[in-house]
Amino acid sequence: MKRSIRYRDDRVVYAGVIGENLAITSAGPRNHHQAITDPDGCAPVTIDAKLFVPDADQPLPTVIIVPGSLGVGPNHEQHAATLVGAGYAVCVVDPFAARAVTSTVANQTHYSFAASSFDVLATLSALRERPEIDADRIAAQGHSRGGSAVLIAACRRFADPIVGPDIRLAAVLAAYPWCGQQFLDPSIGTTSVRAIIGDLDEWCSVQQVQAQVQAMRAVGGDASIRIVRAAHHSFDRDEDVHTIAEASVAPAAPTTMLADDGSMIMAQVGEPDPGLVDHDLFTAAVEAGFGRRGAAIGGIGDQPELFRSDMLAFYDRTLR
Repeated sequence: MKRSIRYRDDRVVYAGVIGENLAITSAGPRNHHQAITDPDGCAPVTIDAKLFVPDADQPLPTVIIVPGSLGVGPNHEQHAATLVGAGYAVCVVDPFAARAVTSTVANQTHYSFAASSFDVLATLSALRERPEIDADRIAAQGHSRGGSAVLIAACRRFADPIVGPDIRLAAVLAAYPWCGQQFLDPSIGTTSVRAIIGDLDEWCSVQQVQAQVQAMRAVGGDASIRIVRAAHHSFDRDEDVHTIAEASVAPAAPTTMLADDGSMIMAQVGEPDPGLVDHDLFTAAVEAGFGRRGAAIGGIGDQPELFRSDMLAFYDRTLR
């Protein structure tokens, strides 16, 4: 059910812990090139977040949860409650409200994918200053568009110019991420990456996610993937599979590579262009016939529990 008031303005309790409002200083770069080459020159924006910290006598491992195109939803809140109950601090990010966005399902260009990744790093930086949080054990979990955000934020080509080479996420869990933009050099340093996606996903290309994970592994990264049989997009949701008619998707479109400076390389051109933005790529995909409307989301049977078990096992390995 869609929240009737702004997430920031709601009193939210997960596993008995009341959420504390945070104001995260982030930015709205027009593309990855601007984020990398001029991070201080990007338009500033302050986004909403809520922090949930269980009682503990030592700094806690923490998970940042980044929603997808529908904003903060019941599945993200369920995962937050599960993680808080398991003893993790959790920070749920709302990237939409401050940008006056309610959904990006029909139009992903309300703000850039680079801005989504910038949000992740800005949240990481803010949480590292909190004494109740272990700065070396902060993970980011992103869903769909949020999955794209956390994967790019893990890449050192993107993170180093923004937060510096010594700051990194300990772990990244990318749930059914869109991997239509990937760095030529996807080095992730010491961050552990896990991707999980259903083989029936109609929003994102399973092959692109496989390629992204394998590329990270090829340059020495700790990266793994799980492909779930007969699972759709957002299979972690406790709701029946249904089609969102207004969804604008193009999962078969070619991958856009990103040069070291973040410049986009359109597959049909082959040369980096620092002036290209997301809208250019999506327009090209539609004009080439890859775009379509309508895509399914929802879980079947024990798929939501499968997701929760995989999530907890991953954090048990990387944050405990």
